[in-house]
Amino acid sequence: MDKSIIASEFSFKAVRSSGAGGQNVNKVSSKVVLTFDLANSKGLKEEEKELLQTNIATKLTQEGILIITSQEDRSQLKNKEKVIKKCFKLLENALIISKERKETKIPRAVKEKRLNAKKVMSVLKQNRKKPNY
Repeated sequence: MDKSIIASEFSFKAVRSSGAGGQNVNKVSSKVVLTFDLANSKGLKEEEKELLQTNIATKLTQEGILIITSQEDRSQLKNKEKVIKKCFKLLENALIISKERKETKIPRAVKEKRLNAKKVMSVLKQNRKKPNY
């Protein structure tokens, strides 16, 4: 993953923020929307693209475009910085390959303990029955 190439492929759009903020919300476009075309990126290898498409499939559009927004600050510049950090963090976390879980065997001592407990319970229940003369 080449961050400099990927950063040059980002496209930004400033939009009016939603929520509270009075007249400032109606005048200033401080919300930043980052779009990144994952499928046509030159900064990612083919294996990385496939891995990303499986790991962040819910965050991609049908065309394979990643859309991330930030409207936390009133400053458009700060929101732009935050959305870039958020995007790189998302990409880095999605590229991590998790280890496959190895199944472990149940120890012999545990199996024996369970069988002994069953035998004890069986004897207890047998002793509750009426004697058969």
